[in-house]
Amino acid sequence: MPSRTKKFRGYRTHGRGKKSGRGAGIIGGHGQAGLSKTGKIGMLKYDRDHFGRHGFKRPQCMVEANRTINVGELCEQADRFVSLGFASKDGDVYTINLSEAGIDKLLGNGNVCRAMKVTVAEISEKARSKIVEAGGSVVE
Repeated sequence: MPSRTKKFRGYRTHGRGKKSGRGAGIIGGHGQAGLSKTGKIGMLKYDRDHFGRHGFKRPQCMVEANRTINVGELCEQADRFVSLGFASKDGDVYTINLSEAGIDKLLGNGNVCRAMKVTVAEISEKARSKIVEAGGSVVE
């Protein structure tokens, strides 16, 4: 539809009266304004889930995130685990029980610098391969 601006040159309000031509007055507002009034049909047609809550969200007391550690951190902190009593050292091999330390999963980021026998509930494939390559073993 062509613009009628040229037709109304010289007329202060362009045929809209005093107030409706100001800002976004004649279209009912900017943005989300009027969704429950002038824009109701459009809202129901294109965004019918706009109002209200939808779906299910588990209570935070029920949600538990895995406590994880990377093999690089494990290698750096092996002596600390020995001092805390979660690990022991037999020669060059560390025997570490991550389940007792409260760690649920071992991830594969970092380098393994020593042989370790690790007991853990879950382990990624990358972490398992790095520990085995270094001469260690994994018990799940």
